[in-house]
Amino acid sequence: MARAASKGGRITREDLQAAYSQVLGEGEATVRAAAPQALAIGGAVGLVVITLAFLAGRRRGRSRSAVVEIRRL
Repeated sequence: MARAASKGGRITREDLQAAYSQVLGEGEATVRAAAPQALAIGGAVGLVVITLAFLAGRRRGRSRSAVVEIRRL
């Protein structure tokens, strides 16, 4: 962890930059670690949505289609 203050207890610009870069570094590491799991979940949700849309359209098409009977005389 970064020191809170340098010489004499005053907070310098370098102290702030060091603390800020440390916090950003930890955040980037967390994002990189979570990215593969987020992509997998997003892909699974997308697949479910596409499947439900396909099945809903198929069902609607069956209810609207007419049955035509052809007879030979």
